[in-house]
Amino acid sequence: MAPRRRRPARPGALADLAPLRILTQILVLQLAFYFSAMVLIVFTSLTSGKHPDAGLLFDWQNLRGDITDGWTLGLCWVLTAPIVAIAFLILIARSKLVPDFAITIHLIDLVVTSLYTKAIPRNIFWWMVRASSTGVMIGLGIWGCRWRELQPMAFGGNKATGDAGGDYEMAPVEE
Repeated sequence: MAPRRRRPARPGALADLAPLRILTQILVLQLAFYFSAMVLIVFTSLTSGKHPDAGLLFDWQNLRGDITDGWTLGLCWVLTAPIVAIAFLILIARSKLVPDFAITIHLIDLVVTSLYTKAIPRNIFWWMVRASSTGVMIGLGIWGCRWRELQPMAFGGNKATGDAGGDYEMAPVEE
């Protein structure tokens, strides 16, 4: 009996699920998350006359709902979500993967925050800010990726005039 022939893998199947590619995307998105938060937090802390430190980025005890600085810090964290949604559009480009990556980013942030403070966050405001940040990130990420997926594809030429890219016109058909 002849050996069974294996069906060839569909195009892109191995490239979509490559573990190294997924880990690289998670790392780049996590860096984009922390970099955008760092820029916003450093800017707001300098404009309010405070000295920026790592605790503003990693300490959950600074994110409090009873003081203005805590609300400002919470706003900075929520404003990182649209920036990371743009990174989703550039790096992921598939709407069905956006929730997975957004939740992964926030779970890694939970681990980093817990390791930095040596305690799991007990502040309800911290959890609400993270939940709203995750929701905004997922919503804008899916919307952006679907908007990009639904754009008409151009196969060369000028989209506005419908030119297919040739330098000639078709001559009328004579009968």
